[in-house]
Amino acid sequence: MAILFGGLYGFQTFKEIMIRKAIGAMANPPQTVSTVMAANAPWQSSLSAVGSLRAVNGADLALQVAGIVQSIEFTSGDSVAAGQTLLSLVATDDVAKLRSLQATAENYAIVLKRDEEQIKFNAVSQATVDSDKANLKNAQALVEQQKALLEQKSLKAPFSGRLGIRAVDLGQYLSAGTSIVTLQSLDPIYVDFYLPQQALASIRIGQDVSVAVDAFPAERFTGQITAINAKVDSASRNVQVRATLRNGEARLLPGMFAKVEIAVGKPEQVVTVPLTAIVSNSYGDLVYLVDELHDGQGTARQMFVKTRPAKGDRVAVNDGIKPGETVVIAGQLKLRNGSPVKIDNSHVPQAEAAPNIVDQ
Repeated sequence: MAILFGGLYGFQTFKEIMIRKAIGAMANPPQTVSTVMAANAPWQSSLSAVGSLRAVNGADLALQVAGIVQSIEFTSGDSVAAGQTLLSLVATDDVAKLRSLQATAENYAIVLKRDEEQIKFNAVSQATVDSDKANLKNAQALVEQQKALLEQKSLKAPFSGRLGIRAVDLGQYLSAGTSIVTLQSLDPIYVDFYLPQQALASIRIGQDVSVAVDAFPAERFTGQITAINAKVDSASRNVQVRATLRNGEARLLPGMFAKVEIAVGKPEQVVTVPLTAIVSNSYGDLVYLVDELHDGQGTARQMFVKTRPAKGDRVAVNDGIKPGETVVIAGQLKLRNGSPVKIDNSHVPQAEAAPNIVDQ
């Protein structure tokens, strides 16, 4: 019996040892990952913001008097010059009244001229001549007043620019202030954006900016800072900044959403890695390095890093990675400290600081 029970106990012990070895071998198999070698590269620090495009001159044109549209002298989308007549209201009564007032003023001028001749012979008094002069000035003022009223019956372009879509028709009655068409001066064009007050030390008038818009995602439009607001918003602690962009082809339109980037400082040589190498958690950003690399296999080592804001597909690392170290960029989620890894870089995409960008 002792031999029987001893044999059973020995068999169970042997089985448990073998099971533990099998589980241990299965628990930590080599994980397939993709890697790159960390290297120094030029890096330009920058400030980023979002803003809105705004015309240098832009207005929704309207008349300050009511009336019926008599003529429309523009087409939607036209480019117009300053002072060009765009629309006129029916003004028959006003024209007739102007002619009446002009006739009255001419009559007073004749009377004054006659009395000035007669006063030389004491045929009229000085008081009569003075009254004639006052009457003529009053008549001339009424003529100018009527001309001003008549001018209000026509709409003229206040500045050169491009018209939008016409919103009125011939014969339509317009009340005062009715929007007729928008006029926008498109070249150059402004971009307004906000930066935190800490950025004031890094920006200046004339500094270059780069602007991206969703309509042309593969292009960058360049300009310069032309104005910095004289106060900081006390609620947000942000300061408004305005840059001016070239827009000769009028592809940028007022109201567009814009992403603004401002280069600050001088270019530096820093360690950069693809953005996919960074793993974020509640303790901070970390990467996995591969040590003991031999024949495409090695051991993963977890390393916490300090990074700068990413640019495109790449990120600069201030601390934690040295040039020449092998960094895992794909497959990190299944790794932990000491995990064996197998490297497969056959399908590694290229990581660029500014992918598919064309400067304008």
